[in-house]
Amino acid sequence: MANDGLHTEFEHADESPGLLLWQVTNRWQAAQRAALAPFDLTHVQFVLLASLTWLTGRSGGDPVTQRDVADQAATDPMMTSQVLRTLEQKGLLERHEHPTDKRARSLRPTESGAALVNRAIGAVEACDHDFFEPLGEQTPRFIAALRRLRDRD
Repeated sequence: MANDGLHTEFEHADESPGLLLWQVTNRWQAAQRAALAPFDLTHVQFVLLASLTWLTGRSGGDPVTQRDVADQAATDPMMTSQVLRTLEQKGLLERHEHPTDKRARSLRPTESGAALVNRAIGAVEACDHDFFEPLGEQTPRFIAALRRLRDRD
């Protein structure tokens, strides 16, 4: 069978929104990896530690669970569990018995974990600012479009 090319609806590859999103995501992830390298955190470790720290600060003392962190970060619960174990091994979070659910564990960032993620967030936000700067005044519309895609059923 002869190879007669790719059977696609697009005349040019950069007309595909999926391909463009993948390409932009790869560039953004590379920028984030570079920004987080001095903190010895992967991006997913940063997101989960930041989510835990954010939730803890707003919990009013209520326990924060692994499920809460996964929901906040919109991550897979199994992957979340693995990454949280790594963060615990690094001394960046603690697990405690949940006061009302014997199957759940209450999570809390350690002092060093909260301090690290609060230093790292400056680098992450600066990286985002630089990366998305070319959008200029279109940034709020871009964010709204991303939310629509994230929140669809």
